[in-house]
Amino acid sequence: MKIKREDILHLAKLSNFSMSDSEIESIGNDLENIINYISELNELDTEGVEPTYQVFEMENIWRNDEIKEQEADREALLALTKESMQDQIKVPKVL
Repeated sequence: MKIKREDILHLAKLSNFSMSDSEIESIGNDLENIINYISELNELDTEGVEPTYQVFEMENIWRNDEIKEQEADREALLALTKESMQDQIKVPKVL
């Protein structure tokens, strides 16, 4: 597949790259080689081969949520703060 110079310039613009003429030619040759190499996969016989969706055998492990009792109470936690207001921790504004 032949890569057009305009396509390379368009990709360079999208990527915010500035390229010299020699770099454009070099990238064009590299892209053509990559596309030709990948197109060789079309020649493979994949009849009866299952698609690979996941390389590692992974599955979700679900567990029930458990609420664990806490040793600290509201007053003890509020006592650790610098400032509190209406049973809440007062923090500086963050903009």
